[in-house]
Amino acid sequence: MNYGAGGYPMQVHDVKEILIDKHTIAKRVDELVDDIAAGPSGNLIVVGILKGSFVFLADLMRSFHRHDIHPRIDFLTLSSYGSGSTSSGEVEIIHDIREDISGANVLLVDDILDTGRTLSATKKRLLARGAKSIRTCVLLDKKARRAVEFEADHAGFSIDDHFVVGYGLDYNNLYRELPHIAKVSFHD
Repeated sequence: MNYGAGGYPMQVHDVKEILIDKHTIAKRVDELVDDIAAGPSGNLIVVGILKGSFVFLADLMRSFHRHDIHPRIDFLTLSSYGSGSTSSGEVEIIHDIREDISGANVLLVDDILDTGRTLSATKKRLLARGAKSIRTCVLLDKKARRAVEFEADHAGFSIDDHFVVGYGLDYNNLYRELPHIAKVSFHD
């Protein structure tokens, strides 16, 4: 048995197949910021869902200056995966935001829209706190896995039902550093 970060057991796997290269990601991030800037951007708070969104969110933030947008930033740490490769279906808040979002336009950023449970539940929680508006932005949209009716306002790429890593996404807290999105192939 192989063990990953934190001593959790890992399946035998490889991450050789690149699905989206770093240049394609960079171009799409700029396009997403152009789309986001066309919407409400005054009193903007960008809320990233950790850990997976941190690389994507950093690139989005650096691109806002092109539109003279100066958002505040905060983070949520949520968990629905534990140490596995499939969602448990339960969304646990590990660390909550500290910014007062009353009357703010919130951009909720996540790495991947999979079952839809995490973003749907989080959007409802933030609306209940008095946000003026909440838009969602995801790097990847995996429609084949949707368990609840939910669509992101801004999505970078649609992907097939593969387990992927890189650009902040992980398997057992590994591979976040990859500059591209790669498919994880599991073996016996």
